[in-house]
Amino acid sequence: MDLGEGLRKAIAKLSGATIIDSKSIREFNKELQKALISSDVEIGLVASLTKGIEEAALKEKLPSGISPKDYITNMVYEELVKLMGRNFEPKIGPKRILLLGMYGSGKTTTSAKLAKFYQDRGLSVGLICCDVARPAAYEQLETLAKQINASFFGMKGEKDAARIVRDGLSELKDRKVIICDSSGRSSLDAELVNEIKKISKEFSPDEKLLVINADTGQVAGRQAAAFDDAVKITGVIVTKMDGSGRGGGALSAVAAANVNITFIGTGEKLNSLELYNPEKFVGRLLGMPDLESLLKHVNDAIKEAQVNPDEINAEELSFDTFYTQLKAMSKMGPMKNMLGMLGVSDLPKEALEQGEAKLRKYKVMIGSMTTAERRNERLVREPSRISRIAKGSGTSEKDVRNMISEFNRMKKFYEMFKNDRNVKKNLSRFMQQK
Repeated sequence: MDLGEGLRKAIAKLSGATIIDSKSIREFNKELQKALISSDVEIGLVASLTKGIEEAALKEKLPSGISPKDYITNMVYEELVKLMGRNFEPKIGPKRILLLGMYGSGKTTTSAKLAKFYQDRGLSVGLICCDVARPAAYEQLETLAKQINASFFGMKGEKDAARIVRDGLSELKDRKVIICDSSGRSSLDAELVNEIKKISKEFSPDEKLLVINADTGQVAGRQAAAFDDAVKITGVIVTKMDGSGRGGGALSAVAAANVNITFIGTGEKLNSLELYNPEKFVGRLLGMPDLESLLKHVNDAIKEAQVNPDEINAEELSFDTFYTQLKAMSKMGPMKNMLGMLGVSDLPKEALEQGEAKLRKYKVMIGSMTTAERRNERLVREPSRISRIAKGSGTSEKDVRNMISEFNRMKKFYEMFKNDRNVKKNLSRFMQQK
Protein backbone atom coordinates (compact mmCIF):
# COMPACT_ATOMS: atom_id res chain seq x y z
CA MET A 1 0.00 0.00 0.00
CA ASP A 2 1.41 3.43 -0.94
CA LEU A 3 1.05 6.53 1.23
CA GLY A 4 -1.84 8.01 -0.74
CA GLU A 5 -3.90 4.82 -0.56
CA GLY A 6 -3.27 4.52 3.17
CA LEU A 7 -4.27 8.13 3.83
CA ARG A 8 -7.46 7.83 1.78
CA LYS A 9 -8.46 4.62 3.58
CA ALA A 10 -7.92 6.24 6.97
CA ILE A 11 -10.05 9.24 5.99
CA ALA A 12 -12.75 7.05 4.45
CA LYS A 13 -13.43 5.55 7.90
CA LEU A 14 -14.69 8.97 9.01
CA SER A 15 -17.47 8.90 6.39
CA GLY A 16 -20.16 7.82 8.83
CA ALA A 17 -19.01 10.02 11.73
CA THR A 18 -21.46 12.70 12.89
CA ILE A 19 -19.30 14.22 15.63
CA ILE A 20 -15.61 14.65 16.39
CA ASP A 21 -14.66 13.45 19.85
CA SER A 22 -11.51 12.12 21.48
CA LYS A 23 -12.41 8.50 20.66
CA SER A 24 -12.99 9.08 16.92
CA ILE A 25 -9.83 11.21 16.64
CA ARG A 26 -7.67 8.61 18.39
CA GLU A 27 -9.02 5.86 16.15
CA PHE A 28 -8.38 7.99 13.07
CA ASN A 29 -4.86 8.85 14.24
CA LYS A 30 -4.05 5.14 14.66
CA GLU A 31 -4.95 4.54 11.01
CA LEU A 32 -3.06 7.66 9.97
CA GLN A 33 0.03 6.53 11.90
CA LYS A 34 -0.11 3.10 10.22
CA ALA A 35 -0.24 4.71 6.77
CA LEU A 36 2.65 7.09 7.49
CA ILE A 37 4.92 4.55 9.21
CA SER A 38 4.31 1.90 6.51
CA SER A 39 5.46 4.52 3.98
CA ASP A 40 8.68 4.97 6.00
CA VAL A 41 7.91 8.42 7.40
CA GLU A 42 10.14 8.92 10.44
CA ILE A 43 8.30 7.99 13.64
CA GLY A 44 9.08 11.28 15.40
CA LEU A 45 7.49 13.22 12.53
CA VAL A 46 4.47 10.90 12.63
CA ALA A 47 4.01 11.45 16.36
CA SER A 48 4.32 15.22 16.00
CA LEU A 49 1.83 15.37 13.10
CA THR A 50 -0.85 13.20 14.71
CA LYS A 51 -0.51 14.99 18.05
CA GLY A 52 -1.03 18.31 16.28
CA ILE A 53 -4.15 16.99 14.55
CA GLU A 54 -5.60 15.67 17.80
CA GLU A 55 -4.99 18.91 19.70
CA ALA A 56 -6.42 21.10 16.93
CA ALA A 57 -9.46 18.88 16.31
CA LEU A 58 -10.46 18.71 19.97
CA LYS A 59 -9.74 22.37 20.69
CA GLU A 60 -11.76 23.81 17.81
CA LYS A 61 -15.49 23.40 17.32
CA LEU A 62 -16.66 21.74 14.11
CA PRO A 63 -17.92 24.56 11.83
CA SER A 64 -21.55 24.31 10.83
CA GLY A 65 -22.25 22.90 7.38
CA ILE A 66 -18.98 20.94 7.22
CA SER A 67 -18.84 17.17 7.66
CA PRO A 68 -16.33 15.66 10.10
CA LYS A 69 -14.65 13.90 7.16
CA ASP A 70 -14.10 17.13 5.20
CA TYR A 71 -12.96 18.96 8.33
CA ILE A 72 -10.35 16.32 9.21
CA THR A 73 -9.27 15.95 5.56
CA ASN A 74 -8.48 19.66 5.41
CA MET A 75 -6.60 19.44 8.71
CA VAL A 76 -4.54 16.46 7.48
CA TYR A 77 -3.85 18.32 4.24
CA GLU A 78 -2.51 21.39 6.06
CA GLU A 79 -0.34 19.36 8.46
CA LEU A 80 1.11 17.20 5.67
CA VAL A 81 1.95 20.27 3.59
CA LYS A 82 3.93 21.63 6.56
CA LEU A 83 5.70 18.27 6.86
CA MET A 84 6.65 18.03 3.17
CA GLY A 85 8.69 21.24 2.83
CA ARG A 86 8.12 24.26 0.63
CA ASN A 87 7.55 25.15 -3.01
CA PHE A 88 10.44 25.45 -5.44
CA GLU A 89 10.57 28.04 -8.22
CA PRO A 90 13.81 27.95 -10.24
CA LYS A 91 15.34 31.00 -11.91
CA ILE A 92 14.96 30.58 -15.66
CA GLY A 93 18.23 31.86 -17.10
CA PRO A 94 21.87 30.96 -17.78
CA LYS A 95 23.31 28.64 -15.13
CA ARG A 96 25.57 25.70 -14.42
CA ILE A 97 24.09 22.71 -12.59
CA LEU A 98 26.10 19.91 -10.97
CA LEU A 99 24.18 16.68 -10.29
CA LEU A 100 25.36 14.42 -7.45
CA GLY A 101 24.13 11.09 -6.14
CA MET A 102 24.67 7.45 -5.24
CA TYR A 103 24.54 4.47 -7.58
CA GLY A 104 20.99 3.67 -8.70
CA SER A 105 19.56 7.09 -7.89
CA GLY A 106 18.57 7.78 -11.51
CA LYS A 107 21.09 10.62 -11.80
CA THR A 108 21.96 10.24 -15.49
CA THR A 109 18.33 10.02 -16.65
CA THR A 110 17.54 13.00 -14.40
CA SER A 111 20.31 14.98 -16.15
CA ALA A 112 18.44 14.57 -19.45
CA LYS A 113 15.06 15.31 -17.83
CA LEU A 114 16.46 18.51 -16.34
CA ALA A 115 17.96 19.45 -19.72
CA LYS A 116 14.53 19.02 -21.34
CA PHE A 117 12.92 21.11 -18.60
CA TYR A 118 15.14 24.11 -19.44
CA GLN A 119 14.97 23.51 -23.19
CA ASP A 120 11.17 23.65 -22.99
CA ARG A 121 11.59 27.10 -21.45
CA GLY A 122 13.62 28.40 -24.38
CA LEU A 123 17.19 27.84 -23.13
CA SER A 124 19.92 25.98 -25.00
CA VAL A 125 21.39 23.15 -22.92
CA GLY A 126 24.65 21.21 -22.89
CA LEU A 127 25.29 17.96 -20.98
CA ILE A 128 28.73 16.94 -19.70
CA CYS A 129 29.37 13.33 -18.74
CA CYS A 130 31.72 13.38 -15.74
CA ASP A 131 30.81 9.91 -14.51
CA VAL A 132 34.22 8.26 -14.73
CA ALA A 133 33.25 5.27 -12.57
CA ARG A 134 30.30 3.64 -14.41
CA PRO A 135 31.33 2.22 -17.81
CA ALA A 136 27.93 2.67 -19.50
CA ALA A 137 27.37 6.24 -18.29
CA TYR A 138 28.93 7.86 -21.37
CA GLU A 139 26.76 5.94 -23.86
CA GLN A 140 23.62 6.41 -21.76
CA LEU A 141 23.94 10.18 -21.46
CA GLU A 142 24.97 10.56 -25.11
CA THR A 143 21.88 8.61 -26.21
CA LEU A 144 19.57 10.63 -23.96
CA ALA A 145 21.08 13.90 -25.21
CA LYS A 146 20.32 12.88 -28.81
CA GLN A 147 16.71 12.07 -27.88
CA ILE A 148 16.10 15.64 -26.71
CA ASN A 149 18.49 17.33 -29.20
CA ALA A 150 20.73 18.67 -26.44
CA SER A 151 24.48 19.22 -26.89
CA PHE A 152 26.71 16.53 -25.34
CA PHE A 153 30.33 16.37 -24.27
CA GLY A 154 32.29 13.49 -22.81
CA MET A 155 35.76 11.91 -23.01
CA LYS A 156 35.36 8.16 -23.16
CA GLY A 157 37.99 6.38 -21.07
CA GLU A 158 39.21 9.57 -19.38
CA LYS A 159 39.48 9.19 -15.59
CA ASP A 160 40.29 12.81 -14.72
CA ALA A 161 36.83 14.31 -14.12
CA ALA A 162 38.24 17.82 -13.65
CA ARG A 163 39.82 17.70 -17.11
CA ILE A 164 36.51 16.58 -18.65
CA VAL A 165 34.78 19.55 -17.03
CA ARG A 166 37.45 21.98 -18.24
CA ASP A 167 37.27 20.78 -21.84
CA GLY A 168 33.49 20.46 -21.69
CA LEU A 169 33.03 24.08 -20.61
CA SER A 170 35.18 25.17 -23.55
CA GLU A 171 33.23 23.00 -25.99
CA LEU A 172 29.79 24.07 -24.68
CA LYS A 173 30.57 27.72 -23.99
CA ASP A 174 27.67 28.91 -26.15
CA ARG A 175 25.07 26.88 -24.22
CA LYS A 176 22.91 28.86 -21.76
CA VAL A 177 22.50 25.96 -19.31
CA ILE A 178 25.25 23.41 -18.72
CA ILE A 179 24.50 20.31 -16.67
CA CYS A 180 27.29 18.10 -15.33
CA ASP A 181 26.51 14.46 -14.47
CA SER A 182 29.05 13.30 -11.87
CA SER A 183 30.05 9.82 -10.69
CA GLY A 184 28.12 7.87 -8.08
CA ARG A 185 29.21 5.39 -5.46
CA SER A 186 27.53 2.89 -3.16
CA SER A 187 28.37 5.22 -0.25
CA LEU A 188 29.61 8.75 0.32
CA ASP A 189 33.26 7.84 0.86
CA ALA A 190 36.38 10.02 0.90
CA GLU A 191 37.16 9.21 -2.75
CA LEU A 192 33.76 10.46 -3.93
CA VAL A 193 33.91 13.59 -1.77
CA ASN A 194 37.37 14.42 -3.14
CA GLU A 195 36.23 13.87 -6.74
CA ILE A 196 33.12 16.03 -6.53
CA LYS A 197 35.04 18.79 -4.77
CA LYS A 198 37.51 18.87 -7.70
CA ILE A 199 34.63 18.92 -10.20
CA SER A 200 32.88 21.68 -8.26
CA LYS A 201 36.03 23.81 -8.15
CA GLU A 202 36.54 23.48 -11.92
CA PHE A 203 32.85 23.80 -12.83
CA SER A 204 31.82 26.62 -10.43
CA PRO A 205 28.17 25.48 -10.39
CA ASP A 206 25.29 27.82 -9.62
CA GLU A 207 23.33 24.85 -8.33
CA LYS A 208 24.48 21.57 -6.76
CA LEU A 209 21.56 19.17 -6.81
CA LEU A 210 21.57 15.79 -5.08
CA VAL A 211 19.54 13.07 -6.81
CA ILE A 212 17.92 10.57 -4.43
CA ASN A 213 15.82 7.49 -5.19
CA ALA A 214 12.43 7.60 -3.43
CA ASP A 215 12.91 3.97 -2.39
CA THR A 216 15.49 5.08 0.18
CA GLY A 217 12.64 6.38 2.35
CA GLN A 218 13.73 8.22 5.48
CA VAL A 219 17.40 7.41 4.72
CA ALA A 220 17.05 10.19 2.12
CA GLY A 221 17.27 12.73 4.93
CA ARG A 222 20.59 11.35 6.14
CA GLN A 223 21.96 11.26 2.57
CA ALA A 224 20.94 14.88 2.01
CA ALA A 225 22.53 15.99 5.28
CA ALA A 226 25.77 14.08 4.53
CA PHE A 227 26.16 15.55 1.03
CA ASP A 228 25.29 18.99 2.36
CA ASP A 229 28.04 18.72 4.98
CA ALA A 230 30.52 17.60 2.32
CA VAL A 231 29.83 19.98 -0.58
CA LYS A 232 26.97 22.33 0.47
CA ILE A 233 24.22 21.21 -1.90
CA THR A 234 21.56 23.71 -2.98
CA GLY A 235 18.73 21.21 -3.35
CA VAL A 236 17.49 17.65 -3.83
CA ILE A 237 15.69 15.89 -6.67
CA VAL A 238 13.70 12.82 -5.56
CA THR A 239 13.30 10.28 -8.38
CA LYS A 240 11.06 7.25 -9.00
CA MET A 241 8.16 8.73 -7.04
CA ASP A 242 5.71 6.90 -9.31
CA GLY A 243 6.77 3.40 -8.30
CA SER A 244 7.72 3.81 -4.64
CA GLY A 245 5.57 3.42 -1.55
CA ARG A 246 8.31 5.16 0.43
CA GLY A 247 8.29 8.44 -1.47
CA GLY A 248 6.45 10.27 1.30
CA GLY A 249 9.11 9.13 3.73
CA ALA A 250 11.88 10.39 1.43
CA LEU A 251 10.28 13.80 0.93
CA SER A 252 9.46 14.35 4.60
CA ALA A 253 12.96 13.26 5.66
CA VAL A 254 14.67 15.63 3.22
CA ALA A 255 12.41 18.48 4.35
CA ALA A 256 13.18 17.68 7.99
CA ALA A 257 16.91 17.90 7.15
CA ASN A 258 16.26 21.54 6.11
CA VAL A 259 17.28 20.91 2.50
CA ASN A 260 15.20 22.25 -0.40
CA ILE A 261 13.34 19.73 -2.56
CA THR A 262 13.50 21.08 -6.11
CA PHE A 263 12.00 18.49 -8.46
CA ILE A 264 10.38 15.05 -8.27
CA GLY A 265 10.64 12.34 -10.92
CA THR A 266 7.24 10.83 -11.68
CA GLY A 267 7.96 8.33 -14.46
CA GLU A 268 10.48 6.99 -16.96
CA LYS A 269 9.70 9.41 -19.80
CA LEU A 270 11.96 12.42 -20.20
CA ASN A 271 9.07 14.81 -19.55
CA SER A 272 8.29 13.11 -16.22
CA LEU A 273 9.99 15.68 -14.02
CA GLU A 274 7.86 18.08 -11.98
CA LEU A 275 8.68 21.18 -10.00
CA TYR A 276 8.16 20.29 -6.37
CA ASN A 277 4.97 21.71 -4.93
CA PRO A 278 3.92 20.20 -1.57
CA GLU A 279 0.34 21.49 -1.90
CA LYS A 280 -0.16 19.67 -5.21
CA PHE A 281 1.69 16.57 -4.00
CA VAL A 282 -0.35 16.24 -0.81
CA GLY A 283 -3.55 17.08 -2.70
CA ARG A 284 -2.98 14.13 -5.03
CA LEU A 285 -2.24 11.86 -2.08
CA LEU A 286 -5.64 12.77 -0.64
CA GLY A 287 -7.45 12.35 -3.97
CA MET A 288 -7.92 16.05 -4.78
CA PRO A 289 -8.02 17.01 -8.49
CA ASP A 290 -5.05 18.91 -9.93
CA LEU A 291 -6.51 20.18 -13.20
CA GLU A 292 -3.77 22.76 -13.76
CA SER A 293 -1.07 20.06 -13.85
CA LEU A 294 -3.26 17.80 -15.97
CA LEU A 295 -3.78 20.56 -18.55
CA LYS A 296 -0.02 21.19 -18.68
CA HIS A 297 0.64 17.45 -19.19
CA VAL A 298 -1.90 17.35 -22.02
CA ASN A 299 -0.36 20.38 -23.77
CA ASP A 300 3.19 19.03 -23.34
CA ALA A 301 2.11 15.63 -24.71
CA ILE A 302 0.48 17.22 -27.76
CA LYS A 303 3.70 19.13 -28.52
CA GLU A 304 5.90 16.06 -28.01
CA ALA A 305 3.67 13.89 -30.18
CA GLN A 306 3.90 16.62 -32.88
CA VAL A 307 0.18 16.62 -33.56
CA ASN A 308 -2.14 19.45 -34.47
CA PRO A 309 -4.19 20.58 -31.41
CA ASP A 310 -7.19 21.05 -33.71
CA GLU A 311 -7.12 17.30 -34.41
CA ILE A 312 -7.33 16.57 -30.68
CA ASN A 313 -10.37 18.83 -30.32
CA ALA A 314 -11.99 17.74 -33.59
CA GLU A 315 -15.69 18.34 -34.13
CA GLU A 316 -16.09 14.79 -35.46
CA LEU A 317 -14.60 11.71 -33.83
CA SER A 318 -13.21 9.29 -36.40
CA PHE A 319 -10.55 6.60 -36.21
CA ASP A 320 -8.23 9.25 -37.65
CA THR A 321 -8.78 11.77 -34.84
CA PHE A 322 -8.87 8.98 -32.24
CA TYR A 323 -5.48 7.75 -33.49
CA THR A 324 -4.11 11.28 -33.06
CA GLN A 325 -5.45 11.37 -29.52
CA LEU A 326 -3.88 7.99 -28.74
CA LYS A 327 -0.50 9.26 -29.97
CA ALA A 328 -0.74 12.21 -27.59
CA MET A 329 -1.90 9.99 -24.70
CA SER A 330 1.10 7.70 -25.16
CA LYS A 331 3.33 10.70 -24.32
CA MET A 332 1.50 11.50 -21.09
CA GLY A 333 3.00 8.79 -18.90
CA PRO A 334 1.25 6.14 -16.77
CA MET A 335 -2.55 6.22 -16.67
CA LYS A 336 -2.35 6.12 -12.86
CA ASN A 337 -0.63 9.53 -12.81
CA MET A 338 -3.21 11.09 -15.13
CA LEU A 339 -6.15 9.72 -13.13
CA GLY A 340 -4.50 10.95 -9.93
CA MET A 341 -4.54 14.50 -11.33
CA LEU A 342 -8.26 14.08 -11.89
CA GLY A 343 -8.72 13.00 -8.28
CA VAL A 344 -9.51 9.41 -9.33
CA SER A 345 -7.50 7.07 -7.12
CA ASP A 346 -7.41 3.51 -5.84
CA LEU A 347 -8.44 1.82 -9.09
CA PRO A 348 -7.19 -1.79 -9.13
CA LYS A 349 -3.70 -2.13 -10.59
CA GLU A 350 -4.93 -4.91 -12.89
CA ALA A 351 -7.65 -2.65 -14.32
CA LEU A 352 -5.13 0.13 -15.03
CA GLU A 353 -2.73 -2.28 -16.73
CA GLN A 354 -5.53 -3.78 -18.81
CA GLY A 355 -6.70 -0.31 -19.82
CA GLU A 356 -3.20 0.74 -20.91
CA ALA A 357 -2.71 -2.53 -22.82
CA LYS A 358 -6.04 -2.08 -24.60
CA LEU A 359 -5.15 1.48 -25.71
CA ARG A 360 -1.79 0.28 -27.03
CA LYS A 361 -3.58 -2.47 -28.99
CA TYR A 362 -6.07 0.05 -30.38
CA LYS A 363 -3.22 2.24 -31.59
CA VAL A 364 -1.64 -0.68 -33.48
CA MET A 365 -4.95 -1.74 -35.03
CA ILE A 366 -5.78 1.78 -36.22
CA GLY A 367 -2.22 2.05 -37.54
CA SER A 368 -3.02 -0.92 -39.81
CA MET A 369 -5.99 0.85 -41.40
CA THR A 370 -5.94 2.77 -44.68
CA THR A 371 -6.45 6.54 -44.70
CA ALA A 372 -9.96 6.06 -46.07
CA GLU A 373 -10.85 3.59 -43.29
CA ARG A 374 -9.60 5.94 -40.59
CA ARG A 375 -11.77 8.75 -41.93
CA ASN A 376 -14.89 6.64 -42.52
CA GLU A 377 -15.46 3.97 -39.86
CA ARG A 378 -18.36 2.48 -41.84
CA LEU A 379 -15.82 0.97 -44.26
CA VAL A 380 -14.30 -1.07 -41.44
CA ARG A 381 -17.48 -3.11 -41.03
CA GLU A 382 -16.60 -5.17 -44.11
CA PRO A 383 -15.31 -8.68 -43.15
CA SER A 384 -12.41 -8.55 -45.64
CA ARG A 385 -11.15 -5.28 -44.14
CA ILE A 386 -11.49 -6.61 -40.57
CA SER A 387 -9.44 -9.65 -41.58
CA ARG A 388 -6.71 -7.51 -43.18
CA ILE A 389 -6.49 -5.14 -40.16
CA ALA A 390 -6.23 -8.10 -37.76
CA LYS A 391 -3.37 -9.65 -39.77
CA GLY A 392 -1.60 -6.31 -40.15
CA SER A 393 -1.74 -5.56 -36.42
CA GLY A 394 -1.00 -9.06 -35.14
CA THR A 395 -4.39 -9.29 -33.43
CA SER A 396 -7.52 -11.37 -33.97
CA GLU A 397 -10.64 -10.50 -35.94
CA LYS A 398 -12.53 -10.64 -32.63
CA ASP A 399 -10.17 -7.98 -31.22
CA VAL A 400 -10.86 -5.71 -34.19
CA ARG A 401 -14.64 -6.17 -33.89
CA ASN A 402 -14.47 -5.43 -30.15
CA MET A 403 -12.52 -2.24 -30.85
CA ILE A 404 -15.07 -1.13 -33.48
CA SER A 405 -17.91 -1.80 -31.03
CA GLU A 406 -16.22 0.16 -28.23
CA PHE A 407 -15.32 2.97 -30.62
CA ASN A 408 -18.98 3.33 -31.64
CA ARG A 409 -20.03 3.56 -27.98
CA MET A 410 -17.31 6.13 -27.41
CA LYS A 411 -18.50 8.14 -30.41
CA LYS A 412 -22.06 8.29 -29.05
CA PHE A 413 -20.74 9.60 -25.73
CA TYR A 414 -18.49 12.07 -27.58
CA GLU A 415 -21.50 13.46 -29.48
CA MET A 416 -23.50 13.84 -26.26
CA PHE A 417 -20.58 15.59 -24.57
CA LYS A 418 -19.96 17.87 -27.57
CA ASN A 419 -23.59 19.00 -27.69
CA ASP A 420 -23.97 19.63 -23.95
CA ARG A 421 -24.03 23.41 -23.60
CA ASN A 422 -23.29 23.38 -19.86
CA VAL A 423 -20.18 21.23 -20.33
CA LYS A 424 -18.92 23.47 -23.16
CA LYS A 425 -19.55 26.63 -21.12
CA ASN A 426 -17.73 25.32 -18.02
CA LEU A 427 -14.82 23.96 -20.05
CA SER A 428 -14.46 27.29 -21.89
CA ARG A 429 -14.46 29.17 -18.58
CA PHE A 430 -11.78 26.85 -17.17
CA MET A 431 -9.57 27.25 -20.26
CA GLN A 432 -9.84 31.06 -20.06
CA GLN A 433 -8.68 30.99 -16.43
CA LYS A 434 -5.55 29.08 -17.41
